[in-house]
Amino acid sequence: MAEAKKGDKKGAEAAPAPAPIIIKKVQPDEGAAHGGAWKIALADMMTAMMAFFLLMWLLGASTEAQRKSIADYFKPTPKSLIETGQLAGSNGVLGGRSIMDPEGMPQAASQTSILDLIPPKDVQGEDGTGEGPEKDPQSGKGPNADNQAGMGKTPEQLNEEQKRAVAEALDQQNFERLEKELRDKIAQSSMLAGLQGQLQISREKDGLRIEVIDRADFSMFALGTTRMLPRAQALVDEIARSVATMPNKVTVRGHTDSVPFANPDARNNWTLSAERADSMRQILERRGVSPDRFQAIEGVADTDPFNPNDRADPRNRRISVTLKFQTQ
Repeated sequence: MAEAKKGDKKGAEAAPAPAPIIIKKVQPDEGAAHGGAWKIALADMMTAMMAFFLLMWLLGASTEAQRKSIADYFKPTPKSLIETGQLAGSNGVLGGRSIMDPEGMPQAASQTSILDLIPPKDVQGEDGTGEGPEKDPQSGKGPNADNQAGMGKTPEQLNEEQKRAVAEALDQQNFERLEKELRDKIAQSSMLAGLQGQLQISREKDGLRIEVIDRADFSMFALGTTRMLPRAQALVDEIARSVATMPNKVTVRGHTDSVPFANPDARNNWTLSAERADSMRQILERRGVSPDRFQAIEGVADTDPFNPNDRADPRNRRISVTLKFQTQ
């Protein structure tokens, strides 16, 4: 019995001790990202800084006289404000008209044109020194003196001659801008770059004429029809978008060659040229040209050929769109 107890005690002492239990607590990293809100705030700050930089650059690039002219342009006249306050708005509880009511405005609403709004311009020299262009020693006037005389006045202060001179000058500027923009668009288009020679833009006594001219391997319309072909449609779409931005009246004229028009319906080149001109009008309208801007839609058949020496020349087939001077 004693030996048994002794053996039990020896076995108990030989048993391994239990493993210790270790509890590990992980502390959160306080420097970790808290989401993407900071990215939005950074983008807003960068946008604001860029806008501020552009504003400061524009202010630094302009002269004092130019900045004053811009400020005067956006400055409303007190008289207009008084008249608007009296004629539009509530004028008491339920006692007035909407401020958007045309009858409540001091001037009736009308289509905006060059003659309706003439922003003041700097008549000084380009360097801002006040030294304008040289004057005629006999008349004492500089070139475009009539235009400059009207630039700093409101439309109500101009006489008819000054209005006409200002309108013609602004028309010329707008025509130059339109021609450059249109040629740039066509040159940059991979589809239309090869058609630059088929587009002719010229100054006429009536205004700016834009012509799309056929050639041996390019036709605006399918033979003997008014169905415009896809490549020509893309070119006409660019022309229509540019014309739509202008306020000038528009005339459209269709031309054909002298090849006889054989068909059982007794149609001829007169009919075809007029129908093609009207087809062009429809495209211009779909691209934003207001219907009341069209002054004339004409078909002149083969009476005004591009190449008088060859009446069958494909270039005699063409469509012309003329932007008229606003003084006409």
